[in-house]
Amino acid sequence: MIITYFGKQFFKIAQGDLVVAVNPISKDSKGDVKGSRFGSDIALCTTNHPDYNGFDMVMHGDNVPFEVKGPGDYEIKDIFIKGIMTESILNEKKYINTIYSLTIDNISICFLGCMSNNKISAEIRGDIGSPDILFVPIGNHDLLDPTEAYKLAVSLEPKIIIPMDYDEKTLKAFLKEGGQDKVEPVEKLTLKVKDLTGREGEIIVLSS
Repeated sequence: MIITYFGKQFFKIAQGDLVVAVNPISKDSKGDVKGSRFGSDIALCTTNHPDYNGFDMVMHGDNVPFEVKGPGDYEIKDIFIKGIMTESILNEKKYINTIYSLTIDNISICFLGCMSNNKISAEIRGDIGSPDILFVPIGNHDLLDPTEAYKLAVSLEPKIIIPMDYDEKTLKAFLKEGGQDKVEPVEKLTLKVKDLTGREGEIIVLSS
């Protein structure tokens, strides 16, 4: 599995011929980050907002992704995806935020999306379980602040924590909260199941 980051909450997860895009940035986004364009098989959108719903950015030629854009159970290309509904506040407007839980190549992944509240129910915790990889937002105005984000992340007992939607200030605070100040960003993360052995709450920062 190879994970690449394009800013905001936009990730590309590739395993063999399978490409999954998460929260692609729309060309209508008013933010500074414009993301990238590539073809994907599956595209997940947690929140119907231009910063996260750019499905057109992950189409290429005849490669049109299966779009997952809300709560529910999905199975595409032998990948089972569970979408769990929560709510978020962005620019004082309420949105549905979908947490996604999925497994690729025997590696379990949880993508928290645009969470602005770190209190989640026991039922949601049960659905998420203890993922191998947890993607967590760490600031950027309406989202979880670094302290809230870290507390929620470690409570889910992931092996690897990947921060997203960060700026320099919130990233520094998040790393300090986790006692991992010396973590250096990497361009991409390449992982196999065996690489997860012995890891517990390790923060990996991907640069965009």
